[in-house]
Amino acid sequence: MGTDISGFVECRAWHLNEEDEGSVWRAAIDLFFLNITRNYDAFGCLFGVRNHANFRPLAADRGLPVDASETVRAELDQLAQWPDQAYGTTWITWTEIMEVDWGEPTASADSRLHRYRRTPDGLRLTGKFTWSSRFAQTVGLPAQVPGEAQEWPEGSEWVIGDNLYRSEKLRRRDAVPETGEWKPVWTVMEALASQHGDDNVRLVVWFGN
Repeated sequence: MGTDISGFVECRAWHLNEEDEGSVWRAAIDLFFLNITRNYDAFGCLFGVRNHANFRPLAADRGLPVDASETVRAELDQLAQWPDQAYGTTWITWTEIMEVDWGEPTASADSRLHRYRRTPDGLRLTGKFTWSSRFAQTVGLPAQVPGEAQEWPEGSEWVIGDNLYRSEKLRRRDAVPETGEWKPVWTVMEALASQHGDDNVRLVVWFGN
């Protein structure tokens, strides 16, 4: 069963309020229209969900903002009866996004091995996979202890036929490329921030299986 992301870009704008009323957050656009790609490396990097790559999450488990928009609250209220459809709720502001060091590496090597295939043009990444007892037996390593996460030094390599398996760290830009699927989200947030201020734009998200 896979994990999907949902949410809204919210904006807080003074001129949208009634006279003498304080500013409130309003839902600007549903994340559905910008990015619903199932990218676990991005989920882990940004929000700590499905964090197989071992990133230091930017905004994990913050919960629902106390001043969340009515739209967001209504959406989550509808999902309350299905806990597996609305968990990991959190949020991040445009100010925080702008301050991210996208070159920052993960805290430790990916918990999945990166599999490359040798081709006439060099190595080609063909996938990532978690450790298995079958693989350990094939390369002569001890089997993993049940319940314990497998760890090995960054750069460790094993070759099986035309396939090379390597332990690697990722950088934030590997999970969230500048021109990748999150670009539309950043573009919208940046446009709103240019009109209403960096601290007045945020992304609220949750996850479902």
